[in-house]
Amino acid sequence: MRKAERVKAVIELLDAHYPTEDKCYLHYETDWQLLFATILSAQCTDDRVNIVTKDLFVKYPTLESFAQADLSEMENDIRSTGFYRNKAKNIITAASQLLTEHGGVMPSDIENLTKLAGVGRKTANVIRTHIFHIPSIVVDTHVMRISNKLGLVKSDDPVKIEFELMKLLPKDHWGRYNTQVIAHGRSICKARRPDCENCFMQGCCKEFSGK
Repeated sequence: MRKAERVKAVIELLDAHYPTEDKCYLHYETDWQLLFATILSAQCTDDRVNIVTKDLFVKYPTLESFAQADLSEMENDIRSTGFYRNKAKNIITAASQLLTEHGGVMPSDIENLTKLAGVGRKTANVIRTHIFHIPSIVVDTHVMRISNKLGLVKSDDPVKIEFELMKLLPKDHWGRYNTQVIAHGRSICKARRPDCENCFMQGCCKEFSGK
């Protein structure tokens, strides 16, 4: 199967089986809450992050309260998300940066977003997709793993994968691709035990068909 044919088949199947609207699995009410939740989601499940932020966003109800938080206390608050020392430091620093460098307003451009502490292209693209509705491709573990299995990309570098998918996918599918692939990765193409025999993507999955 040629790459163009594979891409067309993949997006048609994803659209047929999963919602086409962009969906964020992290719970938030403000742009900075989504930023901090996404920072916490590194090497952690969205479900665990949502449990932690349910209390965290009550304890720290404003951007200012995050910027003024005690580091050791913040570490304890988010300990269960893993890598809590770096995450706590980055969240407090990013909150301060938003206040001092951006007047408390979340920037929308990738350059300024990635200058915030703890923010790489993945986190920046989450903000661009769900806050500003700017077409962006979020490369998380599901997107990386499944895009390689399907044969759309051949890389373990998130940035390379992002730019390759930008070339392959129609722009109106950039945002929804992440949402749909997460759903597929959670329901069928699970990391530890993919249900290949019952997967509707068999015909366009390079790993399954070997073609």
